[in-house]
Amino acid sequence: MPMSKSKIAKSVKEYFLIAVGMAIYTLGWTIFLTPNNLVGGGVTGVSSIIQYATGIKMGYSYLVINVFLLLISFLVIGPMFGAKTIYAIILASIGLNVFQVIVPQSIIQDFALSNGKLMCAIIGGIMTGVGIGISISQGGSSGGTDIIALIVAKYRNISPGRMILWMDVIIILSSLLVPSRMPDGSLMKFDTKFVTVIYGLILVTINGTVVDLYLSGSRQSVQLFIFSRHYADIADMIARDFHRGVTVLDGEGWYTKENIKVLTVVTRKTDVNLILRSIKAIDNDAFLSISSVTGVYGRGFDSIKGNVSKKN
Repeated sequence: MPMSKSKIAKSVKEYFLIAVGMAIYTLGWTIFLTPNNLVGGGVTGVSSIIQYATGIKMGYSYLVINVFLLLISFLVIGPMFGAKTIYAIILASIGLNVFQVIVPQSIIQDFALSNGKLMCAIIGGIMTGVGIGISISQGGSSGGTDIIALIVAKYRNISPGRMILWMDVIIILSSLLVPSRMPDGSLMKFDTKFVTVIYGLILVTINGTVVDLYLSGSRQSVQLFIFSRHYADIADMIARDFHRGVTVLDGEGWYTKENIKVLTVVTRKTDVNLILRSIKAIDNDAFLSISSVTGVYGRGFDSIKGNVSKKN
């Protein structure tokens, strides 16, 4: 069955946003983290440790390690997610290698090295967190511990950012046991490496926080109560154009003593402005009430995690 134009457009948008997320993610590493020998979490953190120790660019080891984790994702998460994850990992692997070559050293010096490791850890953590958040929100992943976190989140109501954080801490602490070479080829002293680990812990804390903030913002839902004499036209428009369920409630205006119809709609916060414009085009005098809601489960929203035991 051929895909409709709307589904094709949605798919193109998702893959484009994943590409944008991976560009932000890899630029954060290239400009702010790698030049300072900072170690992050996940497979990228492992790859950075390998690069500092051997000189092998991060993109190669990043790709190889993720191939093994992808096998797990295919079995547990599903082929559609796997396709987007492969796409994201390929882009990240290319970006981690290519950006190290094409980004001018003057930009790295002005934006990163001249501002110190602490500022680089903060900015790099924000950029990588936003990149991961964009990818996850579109059904993709930058690979590695993100895959593991999403597998756990599929079955349990555990924050992906918190899962990523704990795994990242272990990876960063392990960097103390591996020799690390500075950009000039000299070995990093243990005291310098210890301080770098502290910066790395700051980095992953910011990273995990930004991931959670981005995902909670992109997935936040709202509930609308709509009062209008043109309720049928508005209900048809919301169901047709926004593919959201609409419930029609019977009501009575206590002041006018007139019977009225009330529309109730639950939708993503990102759709609200478009819905409001569409309602105004139908009935400029419509009365609306909008409130934020927490925990929306069902078709078109989140699914309930965990296995439910059936009673005999």
